[in-house]
Amino acid sequence: MPSLKNQSKSSHSQPKKSFVQNIFSYEKYWAECYGVSSYLPHSAEEMAALGWDSCDIILVTGDAYVDHPSFGMALIGRLLESQGFRVGIIDQPDWQSSEDFKKLGRPNLFFGVTAGNMDSMINRYTADRKLRHDDAYTPGDVGGKRPDRAVTVYTQRCKEAWSDVPIIIGGIEASLRRIAHYDYWSDKVKRSVLFDSKADLLVFGNGERQITEIAHRLSRGESIDKLDNIRGTAFIVKQAPKGWMEIDSTRIDRPGKVDAVVSPYDSEDTGSCESQATTQATTQASSQVETKQFETAVPLKSIVKSLDRNRTVIRLPSYEKVNADSVLYAHASRVLHLETNPGNARALVQKHDDKDIWLNPPPYPLTTEELDQLFELPYTRLPHSDYHGEKLPAYEMIRFSINIMRGCFGGCTFCSITEHEGRVIQNRSEDSIIREIEEIRDHVPEFKGYISDLGGPTANMWRLACDDKAIEAVCRRLSCVYPSICSHMSTDHKPLIHLYQRARTLPGIKKVFIASGLRYDLAVRSPEYVRELVTHHVGGYLKIAPEHTEQGTLSKMMKPEIDSYYEFKQMFEKFSREAGKEQYLIPYFIAAHPGSTIEDMVNLALWLKENKFRLDQVQNFYPSPMATATAMYHSERNPLKKLSYKSEKVFTAKGEKNRRLHKALLRYHDPKNWPMIREALRSIGRHDLIGNGDKQLVPAEKNQTGPISSRTKKTSYKKKARRSAGALNQRR
Repeated sequence: MPSLKNQSKSSHSQPKKSFVQNIFSYEKYWAECYGVSSYLPHSAEEMAALGWDSCDIILVTGDAYVDHPSFGMALIGRLLESQGFRVGIIDQPDWQSSEDFKKLGRPNLFFGVTAGNMDSMINRYTADRKLRHDDAYTPGDVGGKRPDRAVTVYTQRCKEAWSDVPIIIGGIEASLRRIAHYDYWSDKVKRSVLFDSKADLLVFGNGERQITEIAHRLSRGESIDKLDNIRGTAFIVKQAPKGWMEIDSTRIDRPGKVDAVVSPYDSEDTGSCESQATTQATTQASSQVETKQFETAVPLKSIVKSLDRNRTVIRLPSYEKVNADSVLYAHASRVLHLETNPGNARALVQKHDDKDIWLNPPPYPLTTEELDQLFELPYTRLPHSDYHGEKLPAYEMIRFSINIMRGCFGGCTFCSITEHEGRVIQNRSEDSIIREIEEIRDHVPEFKGYISDLGGPTANMWRLACDDKAIEAVCRRLSCVYPSICSHMSTDHKPLIHLYQRARTLPGIKKVFIASGLRYDLAVRSPEYVRELVTHHVGGYLKIAPEHTEQGTLSKMMKPEIDSYYEFKQMFEKFSREAGKEQYLIPYFIAAHPGSTIEDMVNLALWLKENKFRLDQVQNFYPSPMATATAMYHSERNPLKKLSYKSEKVFTAKGEKNRRLHKALLRYHDPKNWPMIREALRSIGRHDLIGNGDKQLVPAEKNQTGPISSRTKKTSYKKKARRSAGALNQRR
């Protein structure tokens, strides 16, 4: 592709990392004089009580307003308040008209719109596209309080109410729909949410850096169309800006051609990040030799020297092309995931009709000091008093829990954490975490001395990081632990052990539980951590997520082999015995994941039977937007390896009947599933698994309605699993 010449003027330029501004170092806005509100106002009466004649910023959310840092709008709202802005919240508005969007008046600077802590479609529909009748983020657990595709609907209503006010969209729903994406609910590839919503700017990933800069620049009189150089934002452009080198994505990872780019995904490549770092400049340059700009013979050193990643944009295949060609869709997904490391990511652009979606590189992670200050803003840690104490299940789940970190370097293909929060772990300090425990102990109503969780996206990645920052900055692997733990990844759990010990010995603290998902392949590297966890922080049951037993499926998930589970299980049982406790593991599994055949599911069912597990809570794979596994589901190709039209096809269970069968195999013990399972076993020639023997999966027809054998103690985890499944499902 030619370089961009003679294009429209723009302020486009990416900031150097050395100049990243602390989010709390901006000069405060003049409205700081109004002070801190007990709750961010969500009515005109509350605004009047604060002496406000208007809001500077109004946040619109699909969740009920809970003033707690685990709720995104409270966190963003308090952050903006700390910058001196008057911030109002419109929570769960009636979207049938624009009236609710006018109740706080016209915001002086902008509307900030989000669907809430969850994607509105995942919140509203099951993995089988069935309508849910509950909503954990609504008082009374009542469903239907937010529209489908809430970001788009809310933005349209904001435009109807105040057509001249800029609208910034963000949160996980907007973040995962920032480019053309497969939409599971319509079974179509949809355009970027920016086109459907008509928003002015999209913030993706954790939004604190972006939203702080946006607010201050707008308050200084800059127009919204000039805010085109903020990392972690996306917007629509008619013309690409002047002075940028454009590279076609197929030059980086050409479908059908084995090129020279080192693949961070190839499961056969177990090389370290360091080897990738040493070849990056060469591979980057060689890929660009194929562009028109470098058609003539040019010395390699000259090419490398001339390249400026801060002025380079990668053009993804257009919406029209990825909509028509699923292999190109998988290719676009692969390239996007290659460009997610803030240290080396380049801008991306994708054409939709006659316009482009422009994505700046991801934001830089917050420092520990910034994250501490963010989590120690003056939250009430309570739902708004207008709810009159009505139960909010999501709040009940986290009211006594502590978020100690962000991000995940696991890279599981079915999970959206990496795409949204990034793979660089952002840590709070130990002192800040302890102060929050003391705040809960001393001020949160109904606290009985039990901290329900110290964790985050994972339980045990706090303070784990690459041991070489230079290598981390150029690494292109999306998992630091698959196919094996990188040699540069620290697995030292000593700081986490110390945190647990300090927390559990605080006066007034009876027990500190660990409820976040445990990365057990990391935990086994630290037996002392497992001992501390099992001895002091498990309440009889510990949830872990092997997800599957078969290597073919696990490789598509980028999950460790089942041997890691056995190693952890052995440690768990050993330390439980030493502590004199009877404790059990609660394993979670996904049915119908791309790459999982009927034979794989049968083998998993046999494993469950052999280990005397009878699962009540079973989850089918949910193709969330932008996840790598969703690209597998849609394309039936494997974007973890180099793509071509002849490359590996991935078996994917599609359609209600096939997905029901995969789910039924995980509940092999339920008589209602036996006819379906028998039919499947016969279809794959496994008649030998039908009968009453210990090695057989389901009884023959004559025993179809016979009693189920009594459950063993190992299956007594059911009730606990039922209560805890909700939180894990949200992660996926």
